[in-house]
Amino acid sequence: MRVRYSQRFLRQYASAPVEVRKLFDKQVGFLLENLSHPSLRAKKYDEALGLWQARVNRNWRFYFTIENDEYRLHDIRPHPK
Repeated sequence: MRVRYSQRFLRQYASAPVEVRKLFDKQVGFLLENLSHPSLRAKKYDEALGLWQARVNRNWRFYFTIENDEYRLHDIRPHPK
């Protein structure tokens, strides 16, 4: 599997706190190794769109789709509580 980032994702990532960016970099490594990695807590977020949600930390999530052999990352943002 490979990762492809949307322009929106890259803008959001650039404006995220440094700690969140570091944690995301670790989490994307887990994503590439194993979608079911426990720290990701990955789940389908919107079945109709094929959108998944995974955890960066308690307060941040990232959203992606799976297309062929790619994870396409669309958003990284604070988790709405």
